[in-house]
Amino acid sequence: MKVGFKGRLRSLRVVQDSSMAVERSTLDEKNDEEDNRCWWTNLPLELLREVLMKVEQSESQWPARKHVVACAGVCKSWRDVMKEVVTNPEVSGKITFPISVKQPGPRDSLIQCFIKRNRSNQTYSLYLSLSQALAEDGKFILAARKCRRPTCTDYMISLHADDMSKGNDTYIGKLRSNFLGTKFVVYDALPPHSGVKMAKSWSTRMVGSKKISHRIPAGNYPVAHVSYELNVLGSRGPRRMHCIMDGIPASSIKPGGTAPTQTHLPITNISFSPTIPFVRSKSNYFDRVMSGPSSFQGDDSLVLRNKAPRWHEQLQCWCLNFHNRVTVASLKNFQLVASPENSVVGPEHDKVILQFGKVGKDVFTMDYRYPISAFQAFALCLSSFDTKIACE
Repeated sequence: MKVGFKGRLRSLRVVQDSSMAVERSTLDEKNDEEDNRCWWTNLPLELLREVLMKVEQSESQWPARKHVVACAGVCKSWRDVMKEVVTNPEVSGKITFPISVKQPGPRDSLIQCFIKRNRSNQTYSLYLSLSQALAEDGKFILAARKCRRPTCTDYMISLHADDMSKGNDTYIGKLRSNFLGTKFVVYDALPPHSGVKMAKSWSTRMVGSKKISHRIPAGNYPVAHVSYELNVLGSRGPRRMHCIMDGIPASSIKPGGTAPTQTHLPITNISFSPTIPFVRSKSNYFDRVMSGPSSFQGDDSLVLRNKAPRWHEQLQCWCLNFHNRVTVASLKNFQLVASPENSVVGPEHDKVILQFGKVGKDVFTMDYRYPISAFQAFALCLSSFDTKIACE
């Protein structure tokens, strides 16, 4: 009995010693991780800001600019400083973080991009141009997939190059057309500014119970309405576009004018059931939205129209000056300028805000500036790809 009791005590002591060794090892590893994390976190703020400013200034172009993004992922203090150092596209003219695609472009220049179309899977990819070449590889920004419905067409837009489903956490919005392809609505997945109202329909009620975050509901927020007018000249004449940018005041194009700028892009945790169909409501909501943008238009909303081309007698075609950014004639080519509407025409109404044109079989350039964002510009260009039964 004594031997058995001592044996049990010895075994218990061995187990206790082993447990204490494991606890000490785990504690040591945790302390080492905390020490390392504190070493990065506790850098003097002035020194940290100076270092990160030099990194931001030296890595001004992609792909080297990926180091700027990497610095923002080191820890919270680095991220906070980097958010102060890296200015938005309006000031810097650069696209750095994902939120940059929702922020207006620069005022005095165009951000040059290009779109590649994949006919086999009906996808469109937006890239940031890295050189003056019109059709080389660039920095991927956004992607869209064309989804045909019985009475409309949807273009689902995502930050991911391969997954453009609405249930993915990189889904940021969509473009929806009517059956004729003459009227479009651009929807943002997140509220683009305070006071915006989410579109109510059967589909949004079904998915609205899911949350993008604990504060922001998932939904469809109309941010632009596009209409194509009847072309009385048939295929000889250019298309006539009319775009109303909801939430962007007409005064934004004037000196001192401002446009809403998103500053936060929350990480989504949406998990939609694949059995829930994304279809229109049986009510007349869809018809009311597509009947015209006037139902959502504010009195001072920015209105864009396509710049009128001139007829070239020698070439026997309509011409616009794209400054060597477009090389192939196409009905899809356009330049958008601010429409004066009821205001006095000024020099700001001659400035091209968005231009889009063909340079290859499935390659198109897209250049945009303030007050629209890359997401809005991409959606407007996608509307040009859709077939216009009544306009051609």
